Amino acid sequence: MTLALGCIADDYTGASDLANTLTRCGLRTVQTIGVPPGDLNLPDVDAVVVALKSRSIEASQAVAKARAAEKWMRGRGASHVLFKICSTFDSTDAGNIGPVMDALRADSGNAVVLVTPAFPETGRTVYQGNLFVGSVPLNESPLKDHPLNPMHDSNLVRVLARQSKLRIGLVDLSVVAGGADAVRAHLAELSRQGFAAAVADAVFASDLEIIGTVALDHRVSVGASGIGLGLARALVASGRVKTNKATDISGNSVGGPAACLAGSCSQATLQQIAKAEQTMPVLHIDPEQVVAGRAETRRALDWAKTRLAESPILIASSSTPDQVAALQARHGRDAAGHAIEQAMADIAEGLVTSGVRRLVVAGGETSGAVVDRLGIPGFLVGPEIAAGVPVLRAVGARDGEMLLALKSGNFGGPDFFADALKLMQ
Repeated sequence: MTLALGCIADDYTGASDLANTLTRCGLRTVQTIGVPPGDLNLPDVDAVVVALKSRSIEASQAVAKARAAEKWMRGRGASHVLFKICSTFDSTDAGNIGPVMDALRADSGNAVVLVTPAFPETGRTVYQGNLFVGSVPLNESPLKDHPLNPMHDSNLVRVLARQSKLRIGLVDLSVVAGGADAVRAHLAELSRQGFAAAVADAVFASDLEIIGTVALDHRVSVGASGIGLGLARALVASGRVKTNKATDISGNSVGGPAACLAGSCSQATLQQIAKAEQTMPVLHIDPEQVVAGRAETRRALDWAKTRLAESPILIASSSTPDQVAALQARHGRDAAGHAIEQAMADIAEGLVTSGVRRLVVAGGETSGAVVDRLGIPGFLVGPEIAAGVPVLRAVGARDGEMLLALKSGNFGGPDFFADALKLMQ
């Protein structure tokens, strides 16, 4: 395997989002869970997205995981590595975006690293270094109430400067609009002034294509799936990727029982759960009881087993921001979050033991816990359910053929769960 593009994603749903984008742009893409083991039989592809669960762990651990993934990719010919982050710059002032970026830049020898989380297709734009979610700045969006990483500053130059040891500059929209050569000249000038990373504005898809073209001059870039789109289109336009065939995941129909799990507390996921209640059985588990012990998990599995033969089911631990805050106040943020993630992983494992082979998971942390528990080493990327969310066919899963959908909390329309199940046959 000789890779045209290597990608390191800091969570599993973000990895699926990126893999979906690369596939749509014509790159044959596979997503792996962590650095692939030597005996994992991967198909011949143009891009590999290594999914890590490193967004909220200790910074030194995130750096070590990212470096291991980069080493694996470089060993398979990747001349460019994208560190894929959340399109809402999901992080704290301690990292982990800055520390990982610093380490990858040092390893690559690049003078300056381009950074942008923009993805206009999903409503994420950057102007004058400020990240907008739809029409509002990041710090005025629902992300200000994120249960793990509340975002209170929309200016990414400031946010990244608090995380990184590097001097952070800006490539504003007027420079990007001038084209690739204008961006190259601006980066060269920033480098001469001592800047080692630069946040790039992007409002339109054409801006991402310019940024992607310039990023390929370098060995490392940082951003969300939007910069992945720019990189993929630049690779195709340059002829470095010779095929436009997407990875084919066609195979035997999986069939059998199907289930959905929701751990995200985003407004989008809460609305999707409410809509699902109109068409399928939905169980809301009690987070307080989850923290108290395993009885709630057993109750959920008993409830599911009596219904799986009749229709898909949904089990949700999702709560409103006020409920999450109250739970965290009583038990501590980390303890409460860990308990709920592990309970959802326990439930997923129990569902698979009961015969479920089609599983939809909402929420980045929940998806990570579930996939880790199920021991799935990789996925082939299939059709798009919603922007940023593809159908995934498990590769090397210990429980055999499985189809999954891993959804970031904010992604998808009101009918997401029904839409996903229609495509997962």
